[in-house]
Amino acid sequence: MRRHRLASALAFLLLTGSAAFAADETPVPETVTFVVSTGFWEEPAEDAAEGAMRRGYYKLAAVRQPDGTAQVHLQQIEATGDGPKIASSTVLEEFSALKPYVTDIRPENSSGITAEPGLFATVYLKTDPKAAEPESWTVLIDDLGEIKVERATN
Repeated sequence: MRRHRLASALAFLLLTGSAAFAADETPVPETVTFVVSTGFWEEPAEDAAEGAMRRGYYKLAAVRQPDGTAQVHLQQIEATGDGPKIASSTVLEEFSALKPYVTDIRPENSSGITAEPGLFATVYLKTDPKAAEPESWTVLIDDLGEIKVERATN
């Protein structure tokens, strides 16, 4: 009975052209396995009135590569009047060197509230896909924008 209801609901959504299945929307690529938006940044705006600031948040994303390992991307997303815009984007080479199998990415907290500028997140990964437990690595961006990637310590 449950499967029938699910199949009916999916058929209804597909037939009615629901926004969730709209053909004109760009889907998230299937290679993106984890995404976390957390922390915030701010800096003086260029060519703007005195005291004007650019602000936004950070995003970490694990993207699966053809060999099954992952690249970890760090982005600064600017909050603009027209919506979010990518202000910068880079691959964190510290992870690329490990050729990791990323199993999770978690923010410092899930409240979405950070008192100070910066980012703190934990990336869980395996360098051997058969390993029983993942390693945890931290990504830290301080209030000056300095990025540190290091193995987590307890």
